[in-house]
Amino acid sequence: MLLAVQGKLMILSKKMKGQSQRTDKTWLQRLESLHPYETLLYLAMIGSGLIFLFLVVAFISSGLHQLEGLNHRMPNAFLISTLLLILSGYTATKMRLYYQEEDIPKLESSLRNTFWLGLAFTVLQIAGWKELGDMGIRFTGIPSGSFLYVLSGIHVLHLVGAMVFALLLLMQLRKTQDDGVQKLLLVTNPYEKMRIRLFTVYWHFMDAVWLVLFLLFILSF
Repeated sequence: MLLAVQGKLMILSKKMKGQSQRTDKTWLQRLESLHPYETLLYLAMIGSGLIFLFLVVAFISSGLHQLEGLNHRMPNAFLISTLLLILSGYTATKMRLYYQEEDIPKLESSLRNTFWLGLAFTVLQIAGWKELGDMGIRFTGIPSGSFLYVLSGIHVLHLVGAMVFALLLLMQLRKTQDDGVQKLLLVTNPYEKMRIRLFTVYWHFMDAVWLVLFLLFILSF
């Protein structure tokens, strides 16, 4: 009886040790286990985050409140574009749900809505730059004004990259509408699932970056 209990305890101890070894992976080991595309995206996001962090620090150091007292206000286009980008984050989230449900038409519709909202955001950013110019805030003017253009412009460039990828996904989804084999491959391929997930992760990252920038812009006026 005692030997049997000891044997069970040893087996349980080995199992717990094995689980501990599997969970105690370093961040480098976890990074190495990722798909190369995942690794590239996460490294790119880290790099982009550092760029924005550097620019934000420079923006604050240049005098965050230089625009105060000059009767300037936040461009209306920036306000509207922020609401649209938040809405696009919701439509991007729905993409993963529709993929899991294997509802390709809704997946395509959600992706299309995300793309159009991103395009509208981009157009409104350009309109916002025009509003800044009409208020006398030029790119070559005071440092705080210049950073408004630089930070929002770099963010738009990052978002355009995601929009190009969205177009490629839309073209692929369009091909699967009338082809049952292509649809089956799409919903069962882990690689395709990863692409959808990475797109939504990057899009939400861009949402978060803009919200931080938007709050800083509000503080500068």
